[in-house]
Amino acid sequence: MNFFRGEKKLGYNRIMELTETLQKKIKNLPQSPGVYIMRDKDGEVIYVGKARVLKNRVSQYFRREAQKYPKVAAMVSHIADFEYIITDTELEALILECNLIKKYRPYYNILLKDDKHFPYVRVDLNEDFPRVTVVRSVKEDGAKYYGPFIAAHVIRDVLDQVYRLYPLRSCKNDIPRMIARGDRPCLNYEMGRCIGPCTGKVSREEYGELVKEVISVVSGNNLTVRRELVRKMNEAAESMNYEQAALLRDRIALIDRIREKQRAGFPNLDDKDIFAVEKGLKTAVVQAFLFRDGKLNYAQKYYFDYEGEPLSELMGEFLQQYYAEKSGIPKHIYTLPRPDDAELLMQWLSEKRGSKVAIKEAARGDNRKLAELAKKNAGDAVKIKEGMQAQREAAAGNLAKALNLDADLRRIECYDISNTQGTDNVASMVVFTDGKPDRKKNRRFRIKSFEGADDFASLNEALTRRLLRGLQGDESFLPMPDLIIIDGGKGQLHAARDALFSLGCEEIPIVSLAKKQEEIFVPGRDESILLQVGSPEFRLVTGIRDEAHHFAISYHRKLREKRHHTGELDKIEGIGQTRKRALLKAFGSVKNVRAATCEELMNAKGVPANVAQAVYRHFHPEG
Repeated sequence: MNFFRGEKKLGYNRIMELTETLQKKIKNLPQSPGVYIMRDKDGEVIYVGKARVLKNRVSQYFRREAQKYPKVAAMVSHIADFEYIITDTELEALILECNLIKKYRPYYNILLKDDKHFPYVRVDLNEDFPRVTVVRSVKEDGAKYYGPFIAAHVIRDVLDQVYRLYPLRSCKNDIPRMIARGDRPCLNYEMGRCIGPCTGKVSREEYGELVKEVISVVSGNNLTVRRELVRKMNEAAESMNYEQAALLRDRIALIDRIREKQRAGFPNLDDKDIFAVEKGLKTAVVQAFLFRDGKLNYAQKYYFDYEGEPLSELMGEFLQQYYAEKSGIPKHIYTLPRPDDAELLMQWLSEKRGSKVAIKEAARGDNRKLAELAKKNAGDAVKIKEGMQAQREAAAGNLAKALNLDADLRRIECYDISNTQGTDNVASMVVFTDGKPDRKKNRRFRIKSFEGADDFASLNEALTRRLLRGLQGDESFLPMPDLIIIDGGKGQLHAARDALFSLGCEEIPIVSLAKKQEEIFVPGRDESILLQVGSPEFRLVTGIRDEAHHFAISYHRKLREKRHHTGELDKIEGIGQTRKRALLKAFGSVKNVRAATCEELMNAKGVPANVAQAVYRHFHPEG
């Protein structure tokens, strides 16, 4: 979550340099509730806020006291224009603000980024024979999601038991097509681990009963199911059907195990959400504990860049963003500290829930203990994050000293080349910002200017293309790097350096890192540099080099596999890229195209009859 990302320093002059247009708009702001939208010089939305009185709230940003908080100062320095929307009430403004933040994801608003996505169990009941899978995010795709669960290993262990005790399918096969073609069922069916809907001998209703029971098991609403299983187990035992009784016994044990895993030591608590925030020098963390049916169902941390804002203000903005996309809001929310605008937030959440929601500061008893525990967890997370950041900054500083560089190494880029005997030439660009991976800025280049294996020419092309994009002002390639690392030796270094000189970028420091002895080569220096093995700077350069290598390899493998899998279709006369895409979209793979009947090929969307016949003859020349 980025709470403050602006880094340009701002003096008080900005307040005195408002354009005549801005001054007039501020003067004419209405004394009404509403939402204001700040834009930069390029028209991009950089902040969305709500106000009880628009004139008072927006005017505050341009007054001298606004400089107290660096976040506000940085934002104001980039405001070129603003607009506003009047609402009837402050509550309407709050709701509209949530929607606009979700739409624009402005630079200076809180944008929630959690420490990880917790696992859910997904079941698509729209399918005839649903699978039960574990996913990391909830999508609006018509499927049912159950969770979240505290740890992935817990639910995966549970699902292993589910598939052992409930013979559901785990494959992705097209069941109707398998039945129509009379395909042989898989090994799971032969082993008794799948009921075999692909055989055509299992009805949707019969399969659906198994799915319903599994859903009851993983959702936690399983007491009724448990009682029924106990009854059936006793009946089976009395009838001396001991194999069935043992199976039912194992299912009961699975339910008990899940309930124990979810209880997490707090057996008698109502539904509630508990949040506590702790701050460090530059980082703040909110720890969330969510209790449902007396069980701790969810524990998660959210990170902020912190610049001195009151924690009550931060908590209020966090809750607004957190619940904007949440359903299942509990009646009781306990926070430490109580947020600003708590009354307004309660009114909004009550409307979302359909009944009263209370936001209270956890003051005493078990709720206070839990809030203190959340605060301790948040504090530990702050220490770890700031400690790691200090190590990264130290690593970058030590590396700059080792390379005799004066500049701060904020952005480091590393390049690697991958090919197979000169085919599918690719280059990777991996970015580390402030000593940590910045994967959104990683880029891949498919080498276009020549065929064959030439790492030197590949590096030259990749760097030339990257630098040109930056020099042309392409935001996705800015800022320019403070250091470039090449995976290779002196030859690769000289080829890459030629690209810098050809574009007038010779001031950008560049080095190469050879794998054999982890030597760093620097232009104009005969002797290589050897960093102390295991030092922070050693881990930094080898880490970014390894990431660039894996990134290049993965892209190369993807291209190679794509060429391999689709190559058979390229051999068919009359099949171009459009027809090939249509076939793969209709059948999913070349293997399925090969197995399709001529009639199925002719019925595929975007495949004319003559093309379908040509494809069928290619794969079935004897027919």
